[in-house]
Parts: sequence; C-alpha cells; structure tokens
Amino acid sequence: MKTYKALTIAGSDSGGGAGIQADLKTFQELKVFGMSALTAVTAQNTLGVQGVYPLAVDAVGQQIESIGTDLGTDAVKTGMLFSNEIIQAVAEKIRAFGWKNVVVDPVMIAKGGAPLLQQEAIAALKEYLLPLATVVTPNIPEAEALTGMSIQTLKDRKEAAKRLLETGVQYVVIKGGHDDVEDEAIDLLYDGQDFFYFTSKKIETKNTHGTGCTFAAAIAAELAKGNSINAAVQTAKDFIQAAIENQLGIGNGHGPTNHWAYQQKQHVQR
Repeated sequence: MKTYKALTIAGSDSGGGAGIQADLKTFQELKVFGMSALTAVTAQNTLGVQGVYPLAVDAVGQQIESIGTDLGTDAVKTGMLFSNEIIQAVAEKIRAFGWKNVVVDPVMIAKGGAPLLQQEAIAALKEYLLPLATVVTPNIPEAEALTGMSIQTLKDRKEAAKRLLETGVQYVVIKGGHDDVEDEAIDLLYDGQDFFYFTSKKIETKNTHGTGCTFAAAIAAELAKGNSINAAVQTAKDFIQAAIENQLGIGNGHGPTNHWAYQQKQHVQR
C-alpha cells in the first residue's frame, strides 16, 4: 500500500495550535506522512505572539533540499513564510523539484493581531509562489491584502477570486469565517469557470486558533492522496468543522481547535 506524504513549509507555534504543529497533526489524522521545513520559530500561546524569530534563508532552503533529495513528497503546504527572501527561496525549491499539489495558505496576521508576513513580501507571494500553486486559501482580510480591494459581499469575493486566479494559481478558495452572515460560514471555491460553495454552521467560540493552517493542511493531505480539489475542500471543511465544534477549552485566550475530533466522528459514524 502506498504511503502518501505531505511537506509543510511554515513557522513553529510553541502553543501547538497553529503552524507546523497544526499541519503535522492534520496530516497524521488524515493518514498522510508529514514532513516539515521550518521558516521561523515563534514564541506564542493562546494570548498572542510574544516573539518571532525567522530562520536564515539558507537554513530554510537546506531543509527543503533534504526532503527533496531523499523522501520526496506528494503535496506541499506553505504557511508562515515571513519574508520576501524566504518566499523566493521556497518557490525556487518547489520549481526545482517539480512538486505538484502545492497549497498556499497566505498567513499574514496572527489571531491576536501580530503581523506574520512582512508587507513587502505580499508582492513576492503573488509573483513567485502563486504561479506554482495548485490552490491558495485566503480568508477575507488576506484576500483583501492580496487583491487590494475591499470585500463586503459574496459578489466581491467572486471578483477577488477572479483577480487571484490571474496570478497563475489553478484554484482559489476564499474562506467565509470573517463574513457578516450570522449563522453560516460559506467557503467559495473558484476553478476559473465555476464557483462552488461549501457551507457549514457558524460556531460561537473564541477557540479558533490555527483554523486556517488546519484547513489548508487538510486540503494538502487530500490532494496528496489523489483526491479532486472539490473533494479535498469538502473534507477540509468537515475536518475543521469537527475541530471547532468539539472544543478542547485550553488556554486563556484564543484556544486551539481539536485535531482529533474528525477521526472520532468518523469512528462513531462507522
């Protein structure tokens, strides 16, 4: 039986709710072997980010090189890339190894408001990384930053998706957790021709730390297994919904989601 593999290129979250830690937990829960290349170490917990310590560009590149020359991967998920230089180095390695199923989570701001991507790096993300990507998964504020437009309505989101597709990415998913719809979270997938909607019930909770990382990692895991983009997004939607609904209740701020809830739910249903 084939062992499916996924590589996450992202920052470390000492609190365990987001970043590399969330990605590896998600890969494991979806039965994909997870590998990692750290871009930065953060000191953070549920109350916020206390420090960000980016790694040297060469250190990031060498980690990816180590994976590419031995293990290889069926999918790549990028998260916090921090700087223009790191983005260019990551894009160069992805291109060199010819990796497919690249999921870009354009991590820009932490839940507590700390910037996790330098302003000048946004242009680099669009120029170097998105043309190599299978799918980009911004929330509404991130989509606004990437497109330079205000997003207030579903029509705005559709226009933003069209603009993002022009960067060369194959698919765009604009998440709906930040929209004004009171009882539903509607994620929008655009494939260049059609729009698809993935709807779930909104959960009133402050424990949503790492939702973006987890959602993108779930998509990467499913693409690694050869599933279609629509199927991958649906599984990711179900995975994150279960993770939010079944709260862990740890920490004094924005707590992490429950990464094992999806498999628990699948086991009960069987």
